Amino acid sequence: QVQLVESGGGLVQAGGSLRLSCAASGSIFSINVICWYRQAPGKQRELVAVITSRGGSTNYADSVKGRFTISRDNAKNTVYLQMNSLKPEDTAVYVCNARTLEGGYWGQGTQVTVSS
Repeated sequence: QVQLVESGGGLVQAGGSLRLSCAASGSIFSINVICWYRQAPGKQRELVAVITSRGGSTNYADSVKGRFTISRDNAKNTVYLQMNSLKPEDTAVYVCNARTLEGGYWGQGTQVTVSS
């Protein structure tokens, strides 16, 4: 079992920055990949960023590439999403997901609101 807790969401002006955190606990060794998703009203859930647990390789959605950075702190069992140059279109609930061979585990999400 893996437990995930997100934090760091809030209200920010367009062009501003925010850093989200996803703290993992439980069977950390079983996690292969950590993903950040976002869900906005009227839209499908979107995969925003991915980082592998071992190699630390990353991938990003085209919509956030160059603006967002996913990173990890293994000592804290935490993955971060640094969000720069935020746009109103980035407004969503951001949720982290840990993928294991057994399946996926979800946090409860953190709200990000970007005002124009």
